[in-house]
Amino acid sequence: MAAESLRALIAPLAPSPYAAIARERLVEAAQRQSASDNLANIEADAPLWDFLTSALGDSPYLLDCAAKDIGDLRTIIDQPPQWIIDAEIAALAAASWDSRDTAMSALRLAKRRIALTLGLADLGQVFDLDTVTGTLTDFADAALAAALRFALADAERRGHWQGAPAGISGLAILAMGKYGAHELNYSSDIDIIAFFEARPGLLADGIEPAVFWVRIVRLLVTLLQDRTADGYVFRVDLRLRPDPGATAVAIGVPAALVYYESMGQNWERAALIKARAAAGDCDCGSRFLNEIRPFIWRRHLDFAAIHDIHSIKRQIHTHKGHGQVRVAGHDIKRGRGGIREIELFVQTQQLIAGGRDPGLRGRRTRVMLAELADRNWFGAAERDELDAAYVFFRNVEHRIQMLRDEQTHILPDNAEDRARVARLAGFGDLAAFDAEVEAHLTRVAARYSGLFGDTEPLATATGNLVFTGSDDDPDTLAALTDMGFTDPEAITRAVRAWHFGRYAATRSTRARENLTELTPALLQALAGAGDPDAAFRSFDTLLHGLPAGVQFISLIHTNRKLLDLLVYVLGAAPLLAEDFARRPHIVDALIDPAVLTEAFDRPQTAARLRAFLAESAGYEDLLDRARRFAAEQRFLIAIRLVTGAMAPPAAASAFSDLAELIISALLAAVQSEFAQIHGTVAGGRVAIVAFGRLGSREMTAASDLDLIVIYDFEAGAKESNGTKPLPAVQYFTRLTQRFVAALSSPTAEGVAYETDLRLRPSGRSGPVATQLSAFERYQREDAWTWEHMALTRARPVAGDPDLCRAVAEIIAEILSTDTDRSKLAADIRDMRAKVAAEKKPASAWDLKLSEGGLMDLEFIAQFLVLSGFSHRPGEAVPDLIARATDAGTLARADGDTLGRSARLQSALFQIIRAATGGDNNPEDTSPAFREFLARAAEAVLAPDSAKATPAAGRPPPADDQNLISPTGASKSSTPILASGLDDRLTDLQAQTRLVFDTVLQGQAPK
Repeated sequence: MAAESLRALIAPLAPSPYAAIARERLVEAAQRQSASDNLANIEADAPLWDFLTSALGDSPYLLDCAAKDIGDLRTIIDQPPQWIIDAEIAALAAASWDSRDTAMSALRLAKRRIALTLGLADLGQVFDLDTVTGTLTDFADAALAAALRFALADAERRGHWQGAPAGISGLAILAMGKYGAHELNYSSDIDIIAFFEARPGLLADGIEPAVFWVRIVRLLVTLLQDRTADGYVFRVDLRLRPDPGATAVAIGVPAALVYYESMGQNWERAALIKARAAAGDCDCGSRFLNEIRPFIWRRHLDFAAIHDIHSIKRQIHTHKGHGQVRVAGHDIKRGRGGIREIELFVQTQQLIAGGRDPGLRGRRTRVMLAELADRNWFGAAERDELDAAYVFFRNVEHRIQMLRDEQTHILPDNAEDRARVARLAGFGDLAAFDAEVEAHLTRVAARYSGLFGDTEPLATATGNLVFTGSDDDPDTLAALTDMGFTDPEAITRAVRAWHFGRYAATRSTRARENLTELTPALLQALAGAGDPDAAFRSFDTLLHGLPAGVQFISLIHTNRKLLDLLVYVLGAAPLLAEDFARRPHIVDALIDPAVLTEAFDRPQTAARLRAFLAESAGYEDLLDRARRFAAEQRFLIAIRLVTGAMAPPAAASAFSDLAELIISALLAAVQSEFAQIHGTVAGGRVAIVAFGRLGSREMTAASDLDLIVIYDFEAGAKESNGTKPLPAVQYFTRLTQRFVAALSSPTAEGVAYETDLRLRPSGRSGPVATQLSAFERYQREDAWTWEHMALTRARPVAGDPDLCRAVAEIIAEILSTDTDRSKLAADIRDMRAKVAAEKKPASAWDLKLSEGGLMDLEFIAQFLVLSGFSHRPGEAVPDLIARATDAGTLARADGDTLGRSARLQSALFQIIRAATGGDNNPEDTSPAFREFLARAAEAVLAPDSAKATPAAGRPPPADDQNLISPTGASKSSTPILASGLDDRLTDLQAQTRLVFDTVLQGQAPK
């Protein structure tokens, strides 16, 4: 056969209805090329002419190749096909081109001759499958070697390369996949990986090896892949290299070895089964493959290896796609029962057995299928079925690609194009072809399911979730979209980054395996967040920030309650998600199950703070530690609050206690540091007075500190006694500035608390610190009504105990002074009107500014205190209103209304601030958070709030509670839905505003 021409060897094809089109095209081309004699010679051979016009009629791509040069067509027909192929490969091996254009043209012309020769030999049944795929592979090797040789010669002409004996350049190009196994198809990409060794004496001085080899590889891609008037040679795919999203196209051998030894993935083991050194420094490539052999082939099936194989099986099982066996539109490579399932059937068993049996480490699918059967891994019947299907599908695959030279494996949906494929495959009847395809698909699917059918797929009810390899799986993108993610490509990029070990947390094999198995459940949980994409980004940022991930990932992998908690927080609480991102070590605290059950204990927290600060390396370190401690404790309080483990009033007290502890610790640190330079002032004392939410012990997770600093010293003291003395007044001014900076200046750990001193006497125009006598005088003689209103929430929280008592006494005396209630009410109404004119509430959920909101409730409470109702420092508004109602200062109906409103709005404000940091509408949060908010509101409004305390670590129960109706009557209700909570809130705010108007008309009894 080797000496016989195609003319003598070809077998007939089924007649094509497009044969006439092929004849017309060839005749036109012959006339244009003055080659009519060549075509006439072919036409004279009737069987040959019928075969040729039928084959080319059904294959527009091969018709294009033939029509390019009729003289070439006759040569291909009249010579033995193997001679033509050998001649083209030999010509490439000897070629020396002086320009890029010449090289690209020669390579493309060789590809055209090879494609036409092989296509006709294949369709005429002259070559079998192995010969076709092997020839395509041999040509790819020759083309790649020739392109590399030109690239290096070009670099030598440019003075970058000094030359080397053939084959020792230091650049090894590995062939992967079908290319590595000598199994290329007609329109295959060639999958390659380029590794280099930095060898002395080969590169010119000053040339960086990494940069040089990247340029060489890019030139190779251009030479082979770029389309010109002559077409292209091969599409080149470099994405099987280690972590393609983060590495260059040429990788140093040491870096590659480190990657495979430490972060290589399961699918990469399977891919490397077929790897071989194909071009360049093949000795280097072979040494590299020998080095990573232990990564691919694991000799002992210990627990870790079994777990690894199981992970591969689960990933592969999910990757099947096209889940139902069908014909029209079916992907015969990736689809159910297709080529990929046969390959993976072989490869996974090679991975299991090849570590102990070197005879099972071969690259060729059919050869290894036979070897595995000979070693009793499965029976002869399975071997024969899978082998027959493999040959059939590979031949069909070639004919699909012959249509238009497209890299596709999908049988055409339309019967006309599918009939073309059928005729090229030797079937004169489409129905018979379809039946043969379906029969093979069904048999392969059954064999494959028998091997992998007992594994749990990495998928959800929505569809596949597959992140192996370097390409996006279309089914996975569709599944992510169906789950609610708006940017599925970003999700797949991030998950692949986890798999490639780009994060410190995913660099261990165990962490990646756990994360692989966790990913479907994680994504399903994140999809339930209000903004799934934002929740995913938060988790990704958290994962990126973890210094190590095995413990954390293993924990959430085995503890789905913790995963649910984490996802709930990421989706429902953006403020806490930001804390996660900035301080991923906070996650450590969640590992302790007591976190969501233990109450905030001020003495214990104070002791922990003292111990933590005692380890400081210096003043700046102390500030960082204080910020870290404050942030972590705020986070834990907020977690308890937004999960229902802590009631809102308890959270308010805890946030306030924490702030007081931090203020006291930083004041002491600042005073000590300041005294080292400036000394002290005789009799000098400082008191920190809190206003606003800290003053009334109603702080939230996002509250600032409203403070003033009051000082005093002996009458005769003029200046401090340090090495750099300061005048007494300046001393306390500078000390206050240092104290505020300690609280609110940003460091690497952020700020402890934003701090506002504007409530000091005379506001911004006054000194930042106020002497005790000046404070008393100002409050008695010059303070405005709004300043006395603010004073109702003031209390000393840190500093000298005697001075704190003195300040407290002054505040109490001023607040107990008789007041013109009518003028007071008028001032408050006027102040509220000005606020309403300047700041419009966005909705009823703007709880501070809405009519009947928290500001109105605070103004009522302040009016009551300034009107003579007994003042209790640090008393929250709901508590003061309850006392006033019980004392008869407020009418019972009004007091009950205000009490319900204050409890509800304070609780909602606490929870929303902890979750989002602002006055956000719950409609913008996750359904789970909205449900929790509604249940929390139900618990607050229940008559017996003690019975409505939620279980630790869980949202409040959904059982019925007795709610107070707007008219004051009690009624039974199902849990409040989000819309019901909106209505209830709006109704209570309206009632609160009515009571506000009533009270501030001066009609409330004394």
